[in-house]
Amino acid sequence: MGHPFQRNVGAALLALAVLGFVVVAVTAPIGSVLVVEDVETGERYVAEPVNDGSTVALEYMHSVEKSRVYDEYRVEGRTLVNTRMEFESYGWGLPARVNVTNVNGTLVYDPAEPITELERLSISPGEIAGHTLIVDERQYDLVEVSDGNDVTMHIERRSLLEMIL
Repeated sequence: MGHPFQRNVGAALLALAVLGFVVVAVTAPIGSVLVVEDVETGERYVAEPVNDGSTVALEYMHSVEKSRVYDEYRVEGRTLVNTRMEFESYGWGLPARVNVTNVNGTLVYDPAEPITELERLSISPGEIAGHTLIVDERQYDLVEVSDGNDVTMHIERRSLLEMIL
């Protein structure tokens, strides 16, 4: 049988090891969340769990052309990769020098390689445009949830502790 001091040191080291393991296990990133927050205040309007390969899309009415636009992104790590665009007429901000397919009157840009990879995407939701955010089939009225304020959208890694809280 060891000296009481040795037993106390051994128990303390074991307790520290267990505590260290728990801290690492609870704070290590285990999932991703799409965050939509106010550009100026940082207030969070949407925090939706996503995985690599999740689809994130914006659907809105083009302000000049008054026609539907659909921008689709795929989640890859902490980036949003623009993979598809649908629009009904050419206008400012829409791809004019790319090959598109006409599908029942809708122009579809479906590139073999991703268009853009973004860590942050800024959006100015407006009532006329009627911005809708679609995350893996779940829809959010961005104008309503943000009260029309400018927002930024990005992917965050979350720990088990953050997900529990």
